Amino acid sequence: MQGLFSGLCQQGAWTCLDEFNRIDVEVLSVIAQQLLTIKKGLEANLDHFEFFGSTIVLKPEYGAHVTMNPGYAGRTELPDNLKVMFRPVAMMIPDYRLIAEIMLFAEGFGDAKVLSQKMVQLYKLSSEQLS
Repeated sequence: MQGLFSGLCQQGAWTCLDEFNRIDVEVLSVIAQQLLTIKKGLEANLDHFEFFGSTIVLKPEYGAHVTMNPGYAGRTELPDNLKVMFRPVAMMIPDYRLIAEIMLFAEGFGDAKVLSQKMVQLYKLSSEQLS
């Protein structure tokens, strides 16, 4: 993880670490220290900073984001020192019918409501056949 974060800092790149709360608590503790070091460098507007034995470039465009699915077996609660470094955002399954209806209306279909219902039914049928 140190190598990953080092490269991201030097490139000013973003990362999204998926299923972040599946990582062991011991590893999360180390990651928290690494992210805290980067955060302090960013807050101080540093161009270079000491990152665990190496002086590296720190581009302000750097960003780290995580996804989590809490409440499932095998998932751990994030330690408080790590939790404060991320802004929580809740997500939900989109209303595909409404999205299809709006797209169809925008394209000029007068019966978009009926067509969007049929599109969702077809999507459900095709996804059931795939599984």
